Amino acid sequence: MTEPLRLAVVGHTNVGKTSFLRTLMRDAAFGEVSSRASTTRHVEGASLQIEGQPALELFDTPGLEDAMSLLDYLEQLRRPGERCDGPALLTEFLRGTEAQHRFAQETKVLRRLLASDAGLYVIDARESVLPKYLDESQILSLCGKPLFPVLNFVASSDNRAEEWREAMARRGLHALLSFDSVAPPVDGEKRLYQSLALMLPDAGPTLERLIVDREAQAAARRRSACRLIAELLIDVAALRQRVAAEPEAVEQAVGAMRRRVREREQQCTDALLRLYGFRQEDAVTGELPLADGRWQDDLFHPETLKQLGVRVGGGLAAGTAAGAGLDLMVGGITLGAGTILGGLAGGVSRAGRQFSVRLLGKLRGARQLSVDDAILAALALRQRQLLRALEARGHAAQQPVSLNAPKDDWLRGKLPPPLATARAHPEWSSLDERPDLEQANRQAQVGALAEEIKGSVD
Repeated sequence: MTEPLRLAVVGHTNVGKTSFLRTLMRDAAFGEVSSRASTTRHVEGASLQIEGQPALELFDTPGLEDAMSLLDYLEQLRRPGERCDGPALLTEFLRGTEAQHRFAQETKVLRRLLASDAGLYVIDARESVLPKYLDESQILSLCGKPLFPVLNFVASSDNRAEEWREAMARRGLHALLSFDSVAPPVDGEKRLYQSLALMLPDAGPTLERLIVDREAQAAARRRSACRLIAELLIDVAALRQRVAAEPEAVEQAVGAMRRRVREREQQCTDALLRLYGFRQEDAVTGELPLADGRWQDDLFHPETLKQLGVRVGGGLAAGTAAGAGLDLMVGGITLGAGTILGGLAGGVSRAGRQFSVRLLGKLRGARQLSVDDAILAALALRQRQLLRALEARGHAAQQPVSLNAPKDDWLRGKLPPPLATARAHPEWSSLDERPDLEQANRQAQVGALAEEIKGSVD
């Protein structure tokens, strides 16, 4: 088996080393990220694997804190007239007592870099180029290992990337890598590994295999995410609930169905967050916010539909009113049914809530609630927006996901055929009392809808 490439992630304290690793590992829980200095006190390791075998080992190291004093001390260790290379000088330093006491933090970093194949020197590109950073790069270069500066937070508008490139070039470090652990570009990780492959030829084949594997994982995640959303939509589209003819019973059933739909959407949201390696608290604010992992804007509120650009009163929601979301199937056109519908509409309106009642069928004696097309459209758009936000989010981000609710051209007009088909199959809903989720036709419709969602996200 080929030995994995070992990379030490080094740099000043609080420049985003752990954040950088979180994004590469796609693990928001790796290490500790804080605005406090010296958050990482010990070396922590992690690995990226291909088919269960480690391909790349990454080591998070403590932050360098006193490089200027250490560089002065190292110069004092040089005997007059003696010429020794950097590794030899550092070996002498590491044998001394100062390495264990005064410079204990820096010692951990140097030992790890000396034991690695190369170092990734993480720089906060928003910071000014200060003498202490230049001294750090000089000390790290003494290890005799390839050292690649990584400009972090380059997506920030106040970055000083050009100043850093010039400063590193004067130190002989011309091969800089740009990355942003908070808002990484779609191909950011790929470009990082490609750059390393060019500069570490022996590791090139391993890094190329890693690129292919990571792209395959990303594609698999997206397929799984689209299927999660398709399952949600099929569940809600197929949902039917029988209800007695009395207005009070209908109103109670409406409230119960709304709760069930909200809970089912929350299940999908939680599953997407887990799939992409995020926590519930990573999605809490925005114009369509999540509070404590839950959508703060009511899915059934007219303003939610308006923000999503879902048309009510035409197109998808033809025949419904703003604030709607539940349809009533009533068997036959009778005076009794008309009285019930009128009493329901009047009673709910007086309570300050809006419901829409729509005649969907004339099956004798059938009284069933179903979810309106407009709500299905809102569910689809909200979950698709969340998916896009998670794919663009770095695992080092401290601010929660923000969804800006752009106008969306997807789901304009009729519902996709799989959802229209699901309307006639209440047994396809996991919310049904006796669901039949393994039915071949249901699985085929879920698959077809997942492909349509995937195509709309690409």
